[in-house]
Amino acid sequence: MKIKTSISIISGCLVIFLFLMLPVFLSMKSQKDDLVASFKGSAFSLKDVNNSSITEKSFEGPLTAIFFGFTNCPDVCPMTLSNIDLVINNLTKEKKNNFKVFFVSIDPERDNPEIIKNYLDSFENKMFGITGDPKKIFLLSQSWGVLSEKIFSEDGNYLINHSSSVLLLKDGKYLDRINHHAKYEDMFKVINKYLR
Repeated sequence: MKIKTSISIISGCLVIFLFLMLPVFLSMKSQKDDLVASFKGSAFSLKDVNNSSITEKSFEGPLTAIFFGFTNCPDVCPMTLSNIDLVINNLTKEKKNNFKVFFVSIDPERDNPEIIKNYLDSFENKMFGITGDPKKIFLLSQSWGVLSEKIFSEDGNYLINHSSSVLLLKDGKYLDRINHHAKYEDMFKVINKYLR
């Protein structure tokens, strides 16, 4: 009898706790989404892998995806870009023409244009690679709320810990983001929805 009473009391407390805390959790999520949406990008001038000029105007169009990463990334970057590549494969021709993808290297010291070009050539569809002056890359990434830091190993090599969401823009303005944990199907749904 005492055990049943204890379980009932604990269950009741848990329900009350969840009821009271739900608005707090929802508010935190809303604040996080608002924070991401507050990032507006910035004016910049960098080069693509063909030495053509890339500026903030390059991000204009019906739908643009920007992904900040680096070619030595062991898992998240290639997996995310593979999912984007697969999404493009399954879009209609018209939607493909209205969708641009930019890969911005947050490791410009190692990722020169030739390395990025070779890296992106391993994917089936066209993606624009961007690199350039490390300070300009840093300022561009910060303007979109992308954080990164080098993690060095004992032998002096490093990986980069970085924000890895895919940013979606419409006419150069923030529209949405896709978490890098998103499955291909979810990524396709979001991108396809904005291309309607």
